[in-house]
Amino acid sequence: MKTELLYLTLVTVLTGLLWVPYILDRIAVRGLLDTVGYPENPKPQPPWAQRLMKAHSNAVENLVVFATLVLTASALGITGSTMAAAAAVYFWARVVHVIAYTFAVPWVRTLAFAVGFFAQAVIAWLILVR
Repeated sequence: MKTELLYLTLVTVLTGLLWVPYILDRIAVRGLLDTVGYPENPKPQPPWAQRLMKAHSNAVENLVVFATLVLTASALGITGSTMAAAAAVYFWARVVHVIAYTFAVPWVRTLAFAVGFFAQAVIAWLILVR
């Protein structure tokens, strides 16, 4: 498997698992019936869980862009060390982003997002100059 496809898989797995902690917290806070139901006045979750839910939404939104770029590059036969490095940087930037977002580390969160965006821009550039 190409390195960039490995990192696409890892980003997808990470994004696909981000819901687990905040749903487990929701069960602990609200109980199972209110978690699976539609309570009129649900108990609020702690701030970390609310932030993780937002980080998860952000990860889903950015996965669409990253996956499209990686799969387009792969279909065009674009590979190599720059492509692999950009994919790896994107993955680790997303890991840092979700941790910083969840634990309310504002400058780190923003920097991690910017690094991830730059990694996507590198992949887009590789496609456009082909």
